[in-house]
Amino acid sequence: MTPTRLLARPMLASMFFVGGVSSLKDAEGAAGRAKPVTDRIVTTANRLAPGVPMPSDPVTLVRINAVAQLIGAAALATGRAPRLGALVLAGSLVPTTVAGHPFWDETDPAMRANQKFHFFKNLSMLGGLLIAAGDTSGRPGVVWRTRHAAGDVRRQARHLRRTAKLEARLAAKTLT
Repeated sequence: MTPTRLLARPMLASMFFVGGVSSLKDAEGAAGRAKPVTDRIVTTANRLAPGVPMPSDPVTLVRINAVAQLIGAAALATGRAPRLGALVLAGSLVPTTVAGHPFWDETDPAMRANQKFHFFKNLSMLGGLLIAAGDTSGRPGVVWRTRHAAGDVRRQARHLRRTAKLEARLAAKTLT
């Protein structure tokens, strides 16, 4: 692992450790702010997957999100499953940002500016997480390997076709 990745991954994950622990300590307080968002999430989840059990209690959903942040942050920071950890964190950051920083609902200009600042800070972190989710640590990614495998198959098919034609000509010459 490069020194940049060694330092950057834990730095990116640090806010999610702090946020996850904070949400677990004050799940009831966070649930009050998150209730409008959790209600929409539960309604949408029940509509999209009616047979899947989904907790509807905002406190439980806040705790699930906090645990997801802690697990994702640990995966990203340690480099054990950094791409998966980054995806988990990105998924948990969206409802956290919408619930925690709804600047569009603020009427006080100072509070609106503060919420807007934190909203866009989280948006920036989301961008960093998406970059981390796509980071293959210098190894070829799935798309690159797929394209090259397809090229290899085409090249091998052409070679086999040429070989078959040559052998057919040789066989025809030996028969005549």
